[in-house]
Amino acid sequence: MSTQAEAPTAIIDILKQVSSVVLVIAGLSAFYYFSEVQLVYRVVGLLLIMAIAAGAVLTTAFGRIIWDFVLESKVEVRKVVWPSKDETTRTTLLVFAMVFVVGLILWVLDMFLFWGVRLLTGEGG
Repeated sequence: MSTQAEAPTAIIDILKQVSSVVLVIAGLSAFYYFSEVQLVYRVVGLLLIMAIAAGAVLTTAFGRIIWDFVLESKVEVRKVVWPSKDETTRTTLLVFAMVFVVGLILWVLDMFLFWGVRLLTGEGG
């Protein structure tokens, strides 16, 4: 009996998702079709259509899963221990210094390899 109850909901969810995609495509098409209309009106209309499509998707089972993920992500972001300004500055300067040192090492290696190839090919003196 529970499988029968889930089947219509799944069909309705699929219809909502498909209609949302069709609505978004229609909104984008209308945005470019009505290019003679002022941009602000086209943007507002497109945003309104996107909001309606997002609202329709959020009423599906998939949309509820996505919304729960977003809410859980916000909770997890609050748990992150962010570095202080001093730690960030030191780390950034260390990265710049290491990039410079590695670049210098690669430049010297390239210079010696180039010198060795010229010596082997007889083009260098």
